[in-house]
Amino acid sequence: MAGIRVALADDHPVVRAGIKALIQAAPEMELVGEAADGDAALALVEAARPDIVVMDLSMPAVTGIDLVQRIAAREMQTRMLVLTVHEDRAYVQKVLGAGARGYLLKRSAADELVRAIRAVFSGGLYIDPAIAGQFLGAATPDVASGSAPALSEREEAVLRLAAQGHTNKETAARLNLSIKTVESYKARAMEKLSLRTRSDVVRYGLARDWLAQE
Repeated sequence: MAGIRVALADDHPVVRAGIKALIQAAPEMELVGEAADGDAALALVEAARPDIVVMDLSMPAVTGIDLVQRIAAREMQTRMLVLTVHEDRAYVQKVLGAGARGYLLKRSAADELVRAIRAVFSGGLYIDPAIAGQFLGAATPDVASGSAPALSEREEAVLRLAAQGHTNKETAARLNLSIKTVESYKARAMEKLSLRTRSDVVRYGLARDWLAQE
């Protein structure tokens, strides 16, 4: 696997030291910077442009969903892996809906962190196994029953990339389409499937096993 440049943002020094040790023990990973609050995390991501930023949801200054949204809004190549104590399904939905590509519980970090970073770096979407079942269980009725309307080949390709976290611009480049055409395919696919939010799209992707890899 190619080298993975990782940034770390957490306001607890002990947690940060433990996560840092796990990252540095992985031969293909390079830690490019650390931050202890939301403002510093945003500045670090903008300056270092890491492949992955492992970030706590609860930090001083810019916190939680706001930080995820701000990083996502910059449309950089950096992918976000959220590290948190929150196990509520609502948090997963909000975080993924805001643009993160992974959700890992702190209690699982020792066993799952390196695997999660690799999955997100490879283009997949990672949800901690301890709560993945809860998230998938919230799938829309059509998804759960297997009776979802058929999509065209292009609609499915666009929706698959959206579920994996790609922006409309990235999807357009991958499929050699205009951004407006991508938006049209995505809107039609979501309308057919009665998907209203990005979280709905992610859940649909999970149900269709689209998120393990690109």
